[in-house]
Amino acid sequence: MRISLGELAIRYGCDLDGDPDTAIDGVSSLTEAIPGKLSFLANPKLTPQLKATRASAVVLRAEDAQHAPCAALLADNPYATFARIAQELHPPPPVSPGIHAAAVVHETAHVTPTAEISAGAYIGERAVIGEHAYVGPGAVVGPACRLGDHSRLLANVTLVRAVAIGQRCLIHPGAVLGSDGFGNAMSEDGWVKVPQIGGVRIGDDVEIGANTTIDCGTLGDTIIEEGVRIDNLCHFAHNVRIGAHTAIAAQTGFAGSAIVGKRCLFAGQSGSVGHITICDDAIISGKGMITKSITKPGVYASSFPSEPAKKWNRLVANVRRIDTLFERVKALEKNDT
Repeated sequence: MRISLGELAIRYGCDLDGDPDTAIDGVSSLTEAIPGKLSFLANPKLTPQLKATRASAVVLRAEDAQHAPCAALLADNPYATFARIAQELHPPPPVSPGIHAAAVVHETAHVTPTAEISAGAYIGERAVIGEHAYVGPGAVVGPACRLGDHSRLLANVTLVRAVAIGQRCLIHPGAVLGSDGFGNAMSEDGWVKVPQIGGVRIGDDVEIGANTTIDCGTLGDTIIEEGVRIDNLCHFAHNVRIGAHTAIAAQTGFAGSAIVGKRCLFAGQSGSVGHITICDDAIISGKGMITKSITKPGVYASSFPSEPAKKWNRLVANVRRIDTLFERVKALEKNDT
């Protein structure tokens, strides 16, 4: 696809500093761009890369335009504007309606004529596939699952049972939605499995990364609200609820019945214990472990940064002596009184 800078400026509400007839046919990074490509600058620390770029145009803030050696689209939020333009220039492959001969569709399932079902896919009993939806190679849509209009399951995604996915969602390869939660009760004879009879509900415009797992609810549903972004290798236990437009980075996990508010940010390898509530607009730093409810928006951290091994060993030894030190201070305070 080729589009002029003038058209992009009008379509995305940008001021243009440069020739409106300049043609753009794709996007690229500042360092790898060639003529015909559009790039962006959101971090002023990358200004040296901007000065050396070969891109035909760059999306940036007005105050950074003086450093651009090419045309510039001026935007208050360059990254978001760039993302929207990139979506237009690099759309996903179009859906090719039809059911591949190597797919298996249960006789009670309903697949709309505009949906695409790829080779090796399985559509289970009473499953529903929406308009212009895509089910990739090897994907499984289990019993009573629903895939909303314009949503896409990429290769080897598994919807186990009673999973409802909204419109315009994107589920990346290997994700598993609706598997059993970790429900077990101890008895005198050992563990007794608690039947997991709930489902999973995914809102509109949700993206779920590769090999992420979202367990079904024990009784009610596990819920991911609209606009949530989930990275690869995350885990959501039974009856977790994630609020709208929250973003969750890789290897993050949530124990059962944790409730997360709207617009939260979770950095990599963070997570929470179960049965707690995290308010809207909380930010959890990398490896941050939330062990009690958060009621005030803000940034929360709980992990130690890496140290040289010898120094770390000394720090651990000091931590182990804290109880003894506490008792000594307590005794001294008592003697002073």
